[in-house]
Amino acid sequence: MTTGVSRVTDLNSYFANIYEDAVFVAREQNIATRLVRVFTDGNGDQTRTVTTYPTITPISVAETDDFAAPTRFDKALLATLTPGEIMSQAILTDRRIETDPQNARQDASTELGAGAATKIDTDLLGNFNSLTGGTVGASGTTMIWGYLFAAMSILRAGKVPRPYYCVLHPYQWHDLAKVAAVAGTVTNAPDFQDAVMRSFWVSNVGGLDGVFVSANVETSGTDAYGAVFNPNAIAFDLRRDLRLEPERDASKRAWELNLTALYAHGVWRPLWGVQILTDITTPTS
Repeated sequence: MTTGVSRVTDLNSYFANIYEDAVFVAREQNIATRLVRVFTDGNGDQTRTVTTYPTITPISVAETDDFAAPTRFDKALLATLTPGEIMSQAILTDRRIETDPQNARQDASTELGAGAATKIDTDLLGNFNSLTGGTVGASGTTMIWGYLFAAMSILRAGKVPRPYYCVLHPYQWHDLAKVAAVAGTVTNAPDFQDAVMRSFWVSNVGGLDGVFVSANVETSGTDAYGAVFNPNAIAFDLRRDLRLEPERDASKRAWELNLTALYAHGVWRPLWGVQILTDITTPTS
């Protein structure tokens, strides 16, 4: 009679674990720095300001009138950008480095950089709710093509020059993609519908120079702030680019990887952008 272990489960303690490479956390693609006004000429911690001139409008006068309605051509403060510093750090112990079969130093650097890029992207897109050119939609409403075109019309009526970019939350775009029509009136437009269904990025739709989708846009509960804007509506002011510095902590027998950056961001010409506020309840169909 055979004796000994009769079940595979009894041998589990003898089996070596199989370790796959560690995976990185999922992150959104970063788009904001390519869609806004970018400054790279600043130094240190100074604020950057922009001022605006007054509007001068001619009026009718009679032949002998002594003009009595001059305009003081003074500057008025429009916006201020104040730099702030960000930092993140990873600790790698000697034992970790000596034992881990993967390149822990390289992987930590990659994640530090990706985290900083996400922070910058989120900061910039978070300025949408500070745009003052107008607001279309409302909390709890469903995104429709009419909101998109209303935002463009508001910018055009406000004499805002092109290009116009649009950034939406994925669930806002989902609502648009479900019905490739403008307020239900355009139904025989196959090229337009093909463009909508092609991908989560569309160019040259109804006069827009690009519709982009990002999960990094600001949310509030089950609502999100998308926007249609001229690039000068929002500014990114880079003072010190991403800096990665290793530092030895001998008493801890470890290395610190320190990543820092110094930059400012904010609305630059706030009237040159229109907010789109709609519901982003997770879709089920």
